[in-house]
Amino acid sequence: MTEERQPIGTEAEPVPGLKPPQEVRAVADAGELELVWHNELGGLTYRAGDLYVKWNPLRTGVDLGEERLRLDWLAGRHPVPPVVDFGENDSSQWLITTAIEGDMAVGDRWRARSDEAIRAIAEGLRAFHALPVDGVPTTWTPSWVTRHTTWSGPRPAVDDPVLVHGDACAPNTLISDAGRWVGHVDLGDVAVGDRWADLAIASLSLDWNFGPGHQQAFFDAYGVDVDGPRLAYYRHLWHQES
Repeated sequence: MTEERQPIGTEAEPVPGLKPPQEVRAVADAGELELVWHNELGGLTYRAGDLYVKWNPLRTGVDLGEERLRLDWLAGRHPVPPVVDFGENDSSQWLITTAIEGDMAVGDRWRARSDEAIRAIAEGLRAFHALPVDGVPTTWTPSWVTRHTTWSGPRPAVDDPVLVHGDACAPNTLISDAGRWVGHVDLGDVAVGDRWADLAIASLSLDWNFGPGHQQAFFDAYGVDVDGPRLAYYRHLWHQES
């Protein structure tokens, strides 16, 4: 992890010498594979027709099996990619899902329509946080609960628990051509927790993806007054993640 955790790119640039892993090639002919995302941990996401294939080496510590469980639970409750298959071996895991309509809420297109994109991100998270938490597996522990931190003050109490996305950066909201949110992706950290765990990072990611000056518009669209202590706490945890 970099010290200042930021998304790599909204669209994957060519990586010299990078070949799709064997597990990915098994899904479709290599000529049909399009690399759409890669991150600093070595995780890769490819599109193969109407399918997406997410692949991670086990050394990253990211468990795609946990994401599969959450996608299965969210199916029918919230628009998320349907799971087609999951596999793992001694060195990697891969998760295959069906594509759902919509684009990541980033890139040149949405920078030119930033007001619509930011409103869609806020409204999408508000809908996610409105999902009933009854029946959420208690074993789904938010990663920030166990994360090491040098925070000197008390951890804010969770007095209004909601279903938290866990990685609410702008790219993980999908938006329709009309500028409305249509779903969410990258759901491996879903758990019951503090909505500010999402709001703190979603608002911060606007600076990375749209430039400074948009955070207040995000909070206004979500319909919340800024909670300074929670904002600071969850952003601190984000930067402490290892």
